[in-house]
Amino acid sequence: MKISAVTVCLNSRASIARTVQSFLQQSHPDKELLVIDGGSTDGTVEIVRGFGSDAIRVISERDRGIYDAMNKGLAHYAGDAVGFLNADDTYHDDAVLARIAQGLESADAVYGDLVMIADRATGEVVREWKAGVFAPGAFRKGWMPPHPTFYVRRELAARTGQFDLSYRISADYDFMLRALELQHARAGHIPHVLVDFMMGGMSTTGPLAVIRGNLECLRARRRHLGTPLVDAALFMKPLRKLHQLAWRKA
Repeated sequence: MKISAVTVCLNSRASIARTVQSFLQQSHPDKELLVIDGGSTDGTVEIVRGFGSDAIRVISERDRGIYDAMNKGLAHYAGDAVGFLNADDTYHDDAVLARIAQGLESADAVYGDLVMIADRATGEVVREWKAGVFAPGAFRKGWMPPHPTFYVRRELAARTGQFDLSYRISADYDFMLRALELQHARAGHIPHVLVDFMMGGMSTTGPLAVIRGNLECLRARRRHLGTPLVDAALFMKPLRKLHQLAWRKA
C-alpha cells in the first residue's frame, strides 16, 4: 500500500529539513511526500529539493491559506491513502507509516496518539493526546482524533470531499467528522504515538484561537449532526484537553 503524506508549508526553512528527514527515515518502502509550498522566499523549496529523493514531489505556488493548500494535496497525491504531516512536526519513530499501512489493511481510516512539544531543542512534552477508540456519535461527546495522525484510504477521501474553506481554524475537525460520522467509515486506532507535534499552530496560539476553534467545531456539529445551538461537546471537548494535561503531569 502506497502511503502519501502531504506537507503544507510557507517559509518553513527553520524546520522543513527535520520534517522531511523524519519521512525519509520511515521503514515503509512504498511512500510519497507531497510538499505543497505557498510560494516561499526563504529557501524552503530548495532545501526540500536538495534531498534529491524520488519519493518527494513539490508543488510551489501561491494559495489561499493552509486548508486551500491541503485541498491541493488531496487533488494531487498519488498513494492509496493520504494524511498530513505539518511542516513543523516529525514522525515519532521510523515505523509510523508501516503501522499506518498495516492498520489500513482492515480499516478505511486510522489514527494514533500524539505528543505536543513546546521546545524542539529540549524535547519538552507539554501534552499527550491518547486518542482512544472511535464509536459512532463520539463527536457529539467532545471526542476527535489528532488530525496529524489521521490517514484515510483514497476511496474514503473521495467520498468525504475537500476541506471546507469557510472554517479558518477547524476545517480539519470538519473533515474528520464528515469522514467518520457521515461516511460510516471503519476506523482503527493505532495505540502508539505517531507524531511529535510542535506547538504554535493556528489552533494553539492563544485563548481567542481556542475559543474560535471550538465555536467552529460547534458549527460543524450543528451542520452535519443536527446538534442544538449549544451542545454537550462544546464543554466536553475543552475538558478532554485538560484531562490530557493532567494525565501528562501525573
